[in-house]
Amino acid sequence: MSATGRDSRTGDALETRGEDAARLPVRWRSRAEPLEPLAVAGEGPVAVALARRVLAEDDARLASWEGVAGRGLLVLLGASASLPWVDGAVYLGRDAAAPSLLLPCALAPDVAASLLERAFVAHAHGTGAKLAVLPASMCLVRMDAARPVSRVTLQAWLDTGSPGDTP
Repeated sequence: MSATGRDSRTGDALETRGEDAARLPVRWRSRAEPLEPLAVAGEGPVAVALARRVLAEDDARLASWEGVAGRGLLVLLGASASLPWVDGAVYLGRDAAAPSLLLPCALAPDVAASLLERAFVAHAHGTGAKLAVLPASMCLVRMDAARPVSRVTLQAWLDTGSPGDTP
């Protein structure tokens, strides 16, 4: 599992929030047909609840997931049926028109998904970037830095107090 932001111990993923993301004029509406979940994301207290829920799983289940973690943020990738349920978490899926993005399963952008993808990938400074889009916090998380979930690493992430920090 790797971290977003500046935690060089565990990885080097992009996390963009606030002002930069706010300049991208995108509104979100209910999606007519939900996407199949491929990831689950939690921020703040939801990230803590998600981490605790994940730690309650056996090692075989943990081995089936990859993840990215940062200050107040946790995103897990895995098979739809294996993703843990946590109240308040955002479930993300892939829209065929924007395969580089993981978008909220229940929300669709009010612009063409392919245009949104081009803008976000350019913002992330890289072709081939895989990004999770979290509209509520205006956050982009680089998912190509995802690593297998490790019980030790996830517990250390919880113990650092990072989850309680304001994202």
